Amino acid sequence: MRRSMKLAAVVLSGSLGMASLAACGAKSTDSSSSGSSDGSLKVGMAYDIGGRGDQSFNDSAARGLDRAKSELGVAVTEAEAKQGEAEADKETRLKNLIDAGYKTIIAVGFVYQPAVNKVAKDNPGVKFAIIDSNDKDQPANVTSLLFAEQEGSYLAGVAAANKSKAKHVGFIGGVQSELIKKFEAGYTAGVKSVDPNITVETTYLTTPPDFTGFASPDKGKEAAQGQLDKGADVIYTAAGSSGNGAIEAVANKQGALAIGVDSDQASQPALAKYKNSILTSMVKNVDTAVFSYIQSVKQGQSPTGVKLFDLKAEGVSLATTGGKIDDIQDKLKAAGDAIKSGATTIPTAPVK
Repeated sequence: MRRSMKLAAVVLSGSLGMASLAACGAKSTDSSSSGSSDGSLKVGMAYDIGGRGDQSFNDSAARGLDRAKSELGVAVTEAEAKQGEAEADKETRLKNLIDAGYKTIIAVGFVYQPAVNKVAKDNPGVKFAIIDSNDKDQPANVTSLLFAEQEGSYLAGVAAANKSKAKHVGFIGGVQSELIKKFEAGYTAGVKSVDPNITVETTYLTTPPDFTGFASPDKGKEAAQGQLDKGADVIYTAAGSSGNGAIEAVANKQGALAIGVDSDQASQPALAKYKNSILTSMVKNVDTAVFSYIQSVKQGQSPTGVKLFDLKAEGVSLATTGGKIDDIQDKLKAAGDAIKSGATTIPTAPVK
């Protein structure tokens, strides 16, 4: 979840392949020498559309990278995507990071799966992690960092149903993909667990191969306004920076509440003026997954396969900033405990 491309200058020495990294929109935040002659681990991060600063998905990944840089002393470079880019651009971005000496690479978002498969196969000595995707045919040097989005979204649905005065809520998905359907499925199930008669509006901004739904605040605002006009008074948006527009629309409607996603959006500086209208956020602790992966590599391990960050592992949670869900914590805890114990199983696809 995501913002439009920022053309970053490359502050790397020639030994890191300045020209090639500039071509893929990379920027170094290496606190040691550019060439990392001290032998520190070098980590490259390829962002999804929106990049650092989207107040959501990419920013969560960026926090994990920043923590690894600060606590583990790793050298890092970030490469950003652009709207409407070709698949070849993603491959080139990953290859340029490798050519610049980065042998541990994290791809942020499921859109990177084909590129990661190809580049990882051609570079078996490079360690890759991909967030939010798992392909049974992916090479052995790829680790999938996955989350139980449906579990956190279920709790968001419980919160929405308990707070909706109109008994009418909404869900906005950025792109109609299998991943975002997990958010929808969990949210709807959570709402219906409280009151099966509550109406749930569902809107998707785009469908693949159009991924602009993750970086179009205007589309998010329009979709939210449409749901508000139909009577929804609590709206959950899983759409990257498009959600910023949805939150703005909700904030302009007296009595309406928004539910953020991925990051604690009520605490994001860029959304500060809307914080009183944010009920909670379904936080996906991408930062924890990123840091954990880098730490394992730093310790000499060779992680591979699937690493799942679910509710039990604190991979997903509800933000409490603003205190708006303090009065229903007992209900949320009961719902969460039922998920952790296995008493409640959350669907991963919308039930029609």
